[in-house]
Amino acid sequence: MASENKSAGETALRVQGMRKVYSRRSGMWKRVQVCAVDGVDFEIGKGKTLALVGSSGSGKSTVARCVTRLERPDAGEIWLGDENIARLDSGELRKYRPRLQMVFQDPSTSINPRFSAEQVIEEPLLILSNENRDFRQHRARELMKEVGLAPEWAERRATNFSGGQQQRLAIARALALEPEIVVLDEALSALDLSTQAQIANLLIELQAARGLSYLLISHDIAFVARFADAIAVMSAGMIVEQGATEAIVSAPQHPATKALLESATASQKSLDRVLGAHA
Repeated sequence: MASENKSAGETALRVQGMRKVYSRRSGMWKRVQVCAVDGVDFEIGKGKTLALVGSSGSGKSTVARCVTRLERPDAGEIWLGDENIARLDSGELRKYRPRLQMVFQDPSTSINPRFSAEQVIEEPLLILSNENRDFRQHRARELMKEVGLAPEWAERRATNFSGGQQQRLAIARALALEPEIVVLDEALSALDLSTQAQIANLLIELQAARGLSYLLISHDIAFVARFADAIAVMSAGMIVEQGATEAIVSAPQHPATKALLESATASQKSLDRVLGAHA
């Protein structure tokens, strides 16, 4: 199959036919099957951003968890470059995890509250690399500086940082292993508009400097349209429309896309003001 992935030189991530089904209890004895993701296909070019948007329950976060192999899809392929990681077991996945990292929605729940800032960033290096303590500490402080945090704060407990600063820590942690792709699962939605703009600009700068590819999960199509190269719209577990950002925003075809754009209209002017202030 690797030979069939002809666009591997240009494509960082390609998903084909992804399907994920959950079993849940219905009543006292009965269990029902719920298809959260059904036949999802997309790809992300190297150094590009794909925004996967949809309303709550559309399946976009399930896609994120499957892409990063926090969960195993029931069917489909996940091509990381020229490697299909969809069916690999935990041991086989270990060597691929540094290439694909994730930033979660709420940093306060994804960061160990007992850790210092330095320890938060060092954690993936401790787990997935053989680097010594001096290297890990030096790397952590370098990354703090890169994401806009003072290296002198390295020993400060993570819970003493603001929400925006904690998200910067989470981004630094994701970068510690030098990934090619970063999955951002609603990574901006828990922040106020001003902080969203600052973190979005940081992500753009990091992408330019490092050649990163982003899978950006969001419910806010107006916001992601600011810096996504392409948009895929999800509804009821399926991608119902996708294409270049300008085409999707200017001429939406599917009712789900139109509904997302209409719901974003009310906040568009305030968003413009905030983003303009931090451009």
